[in-house]
Amino acid sequence: MNSAEVDAYLSRLGVARPAWPTVDVLRELHLSHLRTVPFENLSIHLGEEIVLEEKRLLDKLVGVRRGGFCYELNGAFGALLAALGYEVTLLAARVYDREGRLGIPYDHLALRVRTVDGGEWLADVGFGAHSHFPLALEARGEQEDPAGVFRIVEAGPDEAGVRGGHRLPEAADLDVVMNGRPEYRLETRPRVLGDFVAGAWWHSTSPASHFTQSLVCSRVTEDGGRITLSGRTFKTTGADGGQQERYLATDEEVLGAYREQFGVELERVPAVRKG
Repeated sequence: MNSAEVDAYLSRLGVARPAWPTVDVLRELHLSHLRTVPFENLSIHLGEEIVLEEKRLLDKLVGVRRGGFCYELNGAFGALLAALGYEVTLLAARVYDREGRLGIPYDHLALRVRTVDGGEWLADVGFGAHSHFPLALEARGEQEDPAGVFRIVEAGPDEAGVRGGHRLPEAADLDVVMNGRPEYRLETRPRVLGDFVAGAWWHSTSPASHFTQSLVCSRVTEDGGRITLSGRTFKTTGADGGQQERYLATDEEVLGAYREQFGVELERVPAVRKG
């Protein structure tokens, strides 16, 4: 990522170029990303190709001011952080479903980030409703966040009885827990963006993927709440957890909500693809 691309990305986030890659700057960038770049799967239902290459991700997130899902959002954010001087490692994760079962390999992409003032952090701007700030990766106690209470714990054996890390404690898989519920199992082995192509393809095409079954566009609001457009239903969630919903009856209302609430300009209303 060159200097002009960094400036354009930071401009979208509304953040000045930082002098040093510190924890405080990482926290600011993380929250600003969640507020300005929506988590969305619209490309899947608009028939748009999803390409996990840095330039294509920047063209989408910065050039046309769209959002994306985890591979795109964390892929681009990781490139920005690296360009700003952070030490960034891409990590693969498997997401827990509501029954506590783990998803496919390369189910999710998250970031391990090391700052100049010490410590390693789990940065994740691509998991929908998740932590507003990076989590201390090496901490094992409760971590308070506006989104809830988080813990990062060493994972036990999976369904096959296998533990990650090849019995090396420093390489053990980690469970990321939110409000007492495991969200995803994180591998600590470094990956590259191309490793996630198969996962992105599966989530974009498989009828078993929740991304192919529904439409979502969501972001954090300035007051710490969240707004979400799911199909034609616009939902506002306050910082206190209170929710309001309204149905958008016309295409003009839907396109207006994408534009005014998420900064996303669309020529037509996306609809869930059949088959």
